Amino acid sequence: MRKEALRNILAAVGLVVICVVALAIFISIFTGGGVTGDKVAVVDIAGVITDPYEVNKTLRELGERDDVKAVVIRIESPGGAVGPSQEIHREIQRLKEKKTVVASMGAVAASGGYYAAVAANRIMANPGTITGSIGVIVEFINAEGLLGKIGLKGYVVKSGEFKDVGSPFREMKDKEKELIQSLINDVNGQFIKAVAEGRGLKIEEVEKIADGRIFSGSQAKELKLVDELGGLSDAITLGARLAGIEGEPDVIYPERQQLNIWKAFTGGASVESLAELFTGLRVMYMIENPAR
Repeated sequence: MRKEALRNILAAVGLVVICVVALAIFISIFTGGGVTGDKVAVVDIAGVITDPYEVNKTLRELGERDDVKAVVIRIESPGGAVGPSQEIHREIQRLKEKKTVVASMGAVAASGGYYAAVAANRIMANPGTITGSIGVIVEFINAEGLLGKIGLKGYVVKSGEFKDVGSPFREMKDKEKELIQSLINDVNGQFIKAVAEGRGLKIEEVEKIADGRIFSGSQAKELKLVDELGGLSDAITLGARLAGIEGEPDVIYPERQQLNIWKAFTGGASVESLAELFTGLRVMYMIENPAR
């Protein structure tokens, strides 16, 4: 009896949820609550850039959506590894072939964060945003003296002269410093080229400021490193305008999207999120009632 009662309760809950979903869709369709229409998507790049997979996956998915007309890349990053930053930069370039892309800088969008931004159609920063830091850095530690004081000594067996470049067990040789500097110069040249191409500047213009210095958003605008000053809402409005969206844009946050039941009831949730809710409830019901 208790199992049967539980099944009935779950069935009743499921029926109520289905009715709420149906009502939400009905209200949204007839009140313009966001189920249909052109959208602006906001994608976050936050923290140190080390792995581009999730960001690039989201960008590729948005590129295939007909309802998304513009994408705002919200950047809150001091930079990161060169390779991952370049991968995001390239993915934004691909997306730009299909959608309008606006980079929106928050508190900080420097080094690798700025590398990603220059791939966008437009860049918007707050007046006080910390940006720039165009340059590349590699750091090594020489612990030879410290190890000697405590009676430790390191030994290295290597296959080639430069295989242990940067070893903390010894001083770096001049030839090794030249090798690392050559590497840094090459990667820095790639960064400078990306900035010049993305911002429509001459290589020589970028080289003058590509010494690692940082800028405020206002300074960056004067140097043509950003296009306009403003916050996230301004960037969304700009993206909608550039994409030809009329009226107030329908904004979605693919990486943050979580369904709010009250929002669903009042017609503010998207069809996709409502469908995910229904599927999740159905799976939960089937687990509780395997015989069904």
